[in-house]
Formats: sequence, structure tokens, C-alpha cells
Amino acid sequence: MTTSAPITPLTPTLQRLAQHLADGLTPSEVATRTGLSAVTVRQYVRHIRESLHCPPRCKRPVIVHRLISEQQVAPPTADRPAPELSSEQLLLLRAVAEHSDTRDIALAAKLAPADLRAALAQLLDDTGAQDTTQLVILAHGWNLLTAEQAQPARSGASR
Repeated sequence: MTTSAPITPLTPTLQRLAQHLADGLTPSEVATRTGLSAVTVRQYVRHIRESLHCPPRCKRPVIVHRLISEQQVAPPTADRPAPELSSEQLLLLRAVAEHSDTRDIALAAKLAPADLRAALAQLLDDTGAQDTTQLVILAHGWNLLTAEQAQPARSGASR
């Protein structure tokens, strides 16, 4: 999970690389597209992760979510309407966007770890996402991961 500390704004070079990640490219695809070496791309991704205060083993969906949430890259646009997702699926979606460790994802999604794989496969199928990084990108395009969505029950809880 990321910290709540303010991020360090990305340099223009890191912003360009970050935009490739937010467009759904893997680091090896970024290297191929940009002509950079795989080592250089890995180093840039490490710098991006550090700027975002993400832990060293932070997964790509979490990095992409943080990049988009912190407005370090251009937000994605939806190319199709958002599917109808259950509150449980929305909780799993947020857990995937905010956590890298499988146990932490299951805990945040209020799932048994043994049920996580099936629930995630169903979520990917229901959204048409190829992987969890694309899932996070699509969810941002559908505005399903905005700050207002983080606590949907807040309005009635203040009574």
C-alpha cells in the first residue's frame, strides 16, 4: 500500500514513461516502443514508484492507480460504458487498485484468500479487462475509483 505523504512531482522524462504505463503498456513494451533499454525502463519505474511513495514490490495496477489519482498522467477515457458492478465487485476493484499483496487485497475486499482468484476472474470477465492493470485503467475511465467512490456510505453515516 502507498503512504499518504505528498508525492514528489515527476520530471518530464518520468511523466512520459508513466503515461505509457497508464496507457496499459508493460515495462518491456515501453522499452520496445521508446527504444530505451529494459534496465533503463526498470530504473525509471523504480524512480516513479519512489516519487509516489509506493513500496519496492508495488504492483503495476497500484502504481497506475496512484499516477492517475495524483494527476501525474492524463486520465483515461472510457471507450465503452461502465458495466453494472455489485458493491462487492467495487470493493474488490478498489482493493486491487490500492494493494499489491494477495492477502491484503483479499482482506480489503472482505474475501477469503481462497476465494480471491475466482472473484477477480469474474470481475475481469464482467469488465472485459485483460488483466488487473487494464481493469484499473478502465475503472478510472468509468470514474469508479474517484475519491467519492471510496466511501459510498458516508452521506448517511453522519447522523
